[in-house]
This record gives sequence, C-alpha cells and structure tokens, in this order.
Amino acid sequence: MNRIGTFSNGKVKVLGRYLAYTLLICTAITTIFPFFWMVSTALKPDNELYRFPPNLVPKKVMWSNLSKAWSSGPFNRYLFNTVLITIITTSITLLLSSLGGVAFGKYKFPGQKILFAAILGVMMIPPQVTLVPNYLILRGLRALNTYWGVIAVSVVNPFGIFLVRQYMQSIPDELMDAARIDGCSEWMTFWRILLPLMKPVLGTLAIFSFTDNWNSFMWPLIIMDRQEMYTLQVGLAFFRGQHMAYPNLLMAVNVVAIIPVLVVFLLFQKYFVQGIQLTGLKG
Repeated sequence: MNRIGTFSNGKVKVLGRYLAYTLLICTAITTIFPFFWMVSTALKPDNELYRFPPNLVPKKVMWSNLSKAWSSGPFNRYLFNTVLITIITTSITLLLSSLGGVAFGKYKFPGQKILFAAILGVMMIPPQVTLVPNYLILRGLRALNTYWGVIAVSVVNPFGIFLVRQYMQSIPDELMDAARIDGCSEWMTFWRILLPLMKPVLGTLAIFSFTDNWNSFMWPLIIMDRQEMYTLQVGLAFFRGQHMAYPNLLMAVNVVAIIPVLVVFLLFQKYFVQGIQLTGLKG
C-alpha cells in the first residue's frame, strides 16, 4: 500500500509539473506574440498588409521599411531629445533615491515616520492630479519647452526611495559601524560601502525609471509645443495620425523605438532579479 501511495504521489507531482510548464509556455507565447506580430508587420511589403488570412511571417522581408519609416520624419531629433531626457532623469533619480533610501533605512531623525508616510501617500496620488499644478509652476518658472521642464517632475521618485529603503533593511548596521571605526565619514561610508552593495536595487530601479521616462507621453505632450522639442513617444503619436494607412511603417518605427528599452533590460536583468528578491526581506 505504501508503494502504491508513493507511486500515486509521484504521478501527481509529475502531472502537476507538466501542467505548470504548459501554463508557463502558454503565458510566454501570449506575452511574446504581440512583439512578434509587430516585427512581422514592420517587415511586410505593402501587398501583404491586408491579406486574409494574414501571414505570420512575411514572404518577402522588407528591411528597407525600417529606414524608410525612420527617414519619413525628424525621428533623429526625437531620439536625441528622448535619450537626453531619459539618461539625465534616470541618473538623478538613482542618486536621489539612493540618498533618500539610505536616510530612511539606516538613520533615525525627528519626524522620520511622518515623512516616510507622506512619501507612501504621494505614491497613491494619480499622476493626472498633478498635471495642472506642475504645469502652472513650470510656466511661472518659464520652463515650458525646455528639457529641464520635463526632467524636473520625474527626478524625485517616491517609489524609488521606498524600494531602496526596503533594500537597506537587509544590509547589517555592523558594516556602517565598522566603516566609522576605520575612520570613514558618513559620506565616505555611503560612497564606498553602501553604494556598491546597492547594485541590485539600483539596477532594478534603473530599469523602472528608464522605461517610464522613455515611454513618457502625457507630460512631454503638455509641456512641449514645438516639434523640435518632441520626445519619441510624442513624435510617434503624430506619425500615427499621418500614416494610419501604412501599418508596416508604423510598426517599423515602433520596433526601432523599443530596441533601447530591450538593451537596458538585458544589461540590468541580473540586478533586476536580485533586487526584487532582496527588497522584500524586511518591512
């Protein structure tokens, strides 16, 4: 009887494992298919766009669609604007979030709990609520149609401070005490001890910040009214309105626009996994 029970349990485990693998494969296919379809459409010639049933893989691959679509608008300027804004915003966000996270995670000061609760409260405010106040403030500062006008509203990231603070809870206080005994100042302790240990969480935050700023649409659309200042997502929106009849060109531009995000994720993916695992060790 024990052997029968053990055999049955083994079959149940194997069956459960196969069901789990099947579910994961189906989920992966469902996730990847839209991207596959975008690339496939981007490389199709015009005579295959509206064929029914559609071809999953184009019979004739038109690599020229990528260059044709990119040269049909000032996308080099849009790309420059987006890269500049995204890199500056992400860099400042990482610096401020690391400083804020260390302050809340490793130091005690008056009003700490109240300030941290306020940061959590800011995370719950929909971004649409702050559009008008931010616009009025930046208009008063004459920062409309400027790079800093886009950057200023995104560099302080409450979620980034929260994420780093959670990660800092997993770092022993003894490391900082040992650094102080060796004569390190608080600033030197941050740069030489804590910052290298924060690579996983900063890598995770870099992916989130880079993706959010690269795909930002509403705020750049509101604050920029000159075409030479448009970001890539705003430029794509106007491009879609002008080329709705050519979905292959639309998809071609989107393929080129999504490549930097994929590169950043591939570069930081190991830190992303470590950061997600470690930020929940302590509340």
